[in-house]
Amino acid sequence: MLEEEYQPRRRLPPHLQPAPEPETAFEYTIRPAVLADIPDVREIYNHYVMNSTVTFDEKATSLTELRRKFAHVTKLGMPFLVAENPRGQILGYAYVYPWKEKAAYRYTVENSIYLGPASTGKGLGKALLERLIDDSKAAGIKEIIAVIADKGADASIELHRNFGFKQIGHMGKVGFKFDRWLGTVLMQKSLK
Repeated sequence: MLEEEYQPRRRLPPHLQPAPEPETAFEYTIRPAVLADIPDVREIYNHYVMNSTVTFDEKATSLTELRRKFAHVTKLGMPFLVAENPRGQILGYAYVYPWKEKAAYRYTVENSIYLGPASTGKGLGKALLERLIDDSKAAGIKEIIAVIADKGADASIELHRNFGFKQIGHMGKVGFKFDRWLGTVLMQKSLK
């Protein structure tokens, strides 16, 4: 029996190659969060705590802390949203929280938006912020403040700018994380 000689496979010219499989569409639904979503919210947030400077928290947050924050936000009638895929996996979340606890600040909030690492760059942040603004307006909120890290958060600054947030300030070297000084960019949007 003769050994067959190895013949490399010949590549077809590009116009004769089969079309690649289409990518699965990035599908999601945005809805009000429920208490059962908080463990997934915590997982997303703690990823950023441990791996980035977009939050100045240095220790992972607990379920108790997040449940308390969720209860406070919902008690005040403010939006706390999640985005989930058709299988029910939480892809990201957004909420507003009172800017300050004094009564005079009751119509002003700070917003937060966090996406799961696999959900970035797909338009989900834009969709969450748009819905968050609409729901905040419906809740009677008049001003939204965004406090954004001045290093490594250019996409967040641009996202807020695209929704009409104006830069109202910059504080340099107010945080120290991962052995470096960080500042914050303050942005504001009026919901008239």
